[in-house]
Formats: sequence, structure tokens, C-alpha cells
Amino acid sequence: MELTPQAPAGRQLIERYGPTGFRVNGIIFAGPVLVFPDHTISWEMAMPTEEGLAPVIVAGGIDLILLGLGRRGAPVAPALRAALKAHGIGIEAMDTGAACRTYNVLMTESRLVAAALMPPV
Repeated sequence: MELTPQAPAGRQLIERYGPTGFRVNGIIFAGPVLVFPDHTISWEMAMPTEEGLAPVIVAGGIDLILLGLGRRGAPVAPALRAALKAHGIGIEAMDTGAACRTYNVLMTESRLVAAALMPPV
């Protein structure tokens, strides 16, 4: 039985994560990343704020942001949740490993999801 998720063609899958960064579709990224359905970028302003998540808001076409907060999860500030909701975007915060796994599952379902990930340090 094949257990490796199969994303639709052209979609990003998170292959590995560790204390120094991530491997997404065969490309290694040092430090925090923003993973979109069709591309991945370094997350220069790795803060769970509206300003820090501005690249996701500007990109558009995303229904949900999975926020990977390293080795721990934390509640999302109500102000951030409300600001993203105003743009039609939901947000869920969790530890980075859970965010990576959840992103991959949702991507195989062709969901409009992005992941804002901090390395698990």
C-alpha cells in the first residue's frame, strides 16, 4: 500500500523539516518558510502577525493558513484571527510537525491552503 501523499501536478509538498529548515519539492530552505500551493519562499518576517503574514494575504486565493510554531503550538491572537477573517482566510496554529503533515494532507485534497512554518528549535 502506497502511503506517500501524491499532490496534484505542480503542487508543493513538504518532504522534510528540521531545526535548520525545510525541504519542499526537493529544494532546501534554511529557516522559516511560507509554503503556497504552487511555490515556496523564505519567510523573511517570521512573525504570527498580520504584517508577518502579509505575503499570504497579498497572494490571494488562500482559504486557510497553517501556522507551525516550532516545537509548540499556541493560540492565535483574536486580533490576528479577525484580521485574516476579514480577508476570507482562516488560521490554525500548531507545532511545526503537525502543520507540515496537515498541509500535505490538505494539498493532496486540492485545498487552498498555505503554511507559515518556523523550524522546530
